[in-house]
Amino acid sequence: MNTPAVASTTTPPHPLLRDPALRKLAKIAPPLFFELVLGIGVGLIGTVLAARVSDNAAAAFALANQVAAMLFILFRIVGAGVTVVITQNLGAQRRAAADAASRAVLGASTWLGIFSAAMAVIFAKQFMQLLNAPPDVLVIAAPFLQMIGLPLLFDAWIASQAAVLRAHMFNRETLAVVLVMHVLHLSLAVLLMYGAGPIPALGLVGFAIAAGVSRFVALMLFLWLWKVRLNIAPQREDWWRIHRDRLAPVLHIGLPGAAENIGYRLAFVVSVAAVGTMGGTALATQAHVLQFNYITLMFGLAIGFSVEIIVGHMIGARKLRDAQHLVRAALALSLGVSLAVAILAALAGPWTLRQFSGDAAIISKGVTLLWLSVILELGRTFNLVVINALRATGDARYPVLAGSTSMLIVLAGGSWLLGVYFGMGLIGVWIAYAADEWIRGLIMWRRWVSYAWLPYAKMSRRRARCEDVATPRP
Repeated sequence: MNTPAVASTTTPPHPLLRDPALRKLAKIAPPLFFELVLGIGVGLIGTVLAARVSDNAAAAFALANQVAAMLFILFRIVGAGVTVVITQNLGAQRRAAADAASRAVLGASTWLGIFSAAMAVIFAKQFMQLLNAPPDVLVIAAPFLQMIGLPLLFDAWIASQAAVLRAHMFNRETLAVVLVMHVLHLSLAVLLMYGAGPIPALGLVGFAIAAGVSRFVALMLFLWLWKVRLNIAPQREDWWRIHRDRLAPVLHIGLPGAAENIGYRLAFVVSVAAVGTMGGTALATQAHVLQFNYITLMFGLAIGFSVEIIVGHMIGARKLRDAQHLVRAALALSLGVSLAVAILAALAGPWTLRQFSGDAAIISKGVTLLWLSVILELGRTFNLVVINALRATGDARYPVLAGSTSMLIVLAGGSWLLGVYFGMGLIGVWIAYAADEWIRGLIMWRRWVSYAWLPYAKMSRRRARCEDVATPRP
């Protein structure tokens, strides 16, 4: 007797969850997101700790960290480039070439770190004067910048080691080390800044010492992970030797990426200068709203970096159609997440802004900007995902060349034109922000769907074949 078929009561998984590429994306994006959030959180907590010392200490902390963040962009030259080079080599089953690139970035990171630390130590006073630090802040900020400048060498090594681990998709292990580093940093900072028992209160000096100690510990942990997860044990010469042939493809990707970051920061500074002409209330409103925008930005960055890693593997494995499919699906996913987060931030705006300010004008204008940020953050997420996908194929120069025009005219120029000349204030500036992100995003999307990146992907594979040489292991 035939048994009648029983209808399954199990709900079939959503098509996105059945996609192997998106399952991989869902695995590596959350650790990246939390890692980015941790970085912002440490900065915020550090500002609070400095403010408990004095108002001048808080101002000095903020200014010194702006300079340190600017110098940190130099490490993106290596970090962004090595991620693409390693993922493409791993996708092509060329592990020896991937390991050779990993070793090569250590030497490059050493010299970049030394240069950055020297800049912070030698030109600390000039940097503070350039940022118009008041005299009573400058005397604190310049020495503090010199002290936090010294651990920049550790930061350079950590940035490259973390990038290599992420390229191998060890994102959770990377997050664990970053978490240990930040927890240790803040714990030591509280102890050293305010003192306890025989330990004197060192103020900002204590924060800088804690930064150095925590980064040294993180460096040791990353070296251990390289050994146990990647079977890579750097030799003495790896720490200082420059391998030009191995670094060439890294710089091909990394230099344009760093240039794009620098261009955006400069254009954004111009827009901040435009807001500065509108008065203190406008500056305070902008500062508060940007804190909420950073939360949404973290989602876009995490998905964008994850797409870069996976697309790099696909390009190396010649899975070009899979890469095209992944980017479309990841874009749909990231836009949905960003839309939900941005709307929640706007709905919560009247309450959350009151936690930062009791000024009715700031709250009212801030809520308006939060709703405009829904459009802004969708454009930014669109932009981040596609640009990182293009970079993963080896098409790194086009985003800079095409995007710089928009940054200059729309972001920088538009902020002054709409915000100041036409008197639209912060609303005009926010319209310029959104227009710039959408214009750049749509330009990049046109390049992606037209397969204009295909010659660069083929070139990357040819370069990988040329570098596929046996690398003796120690």
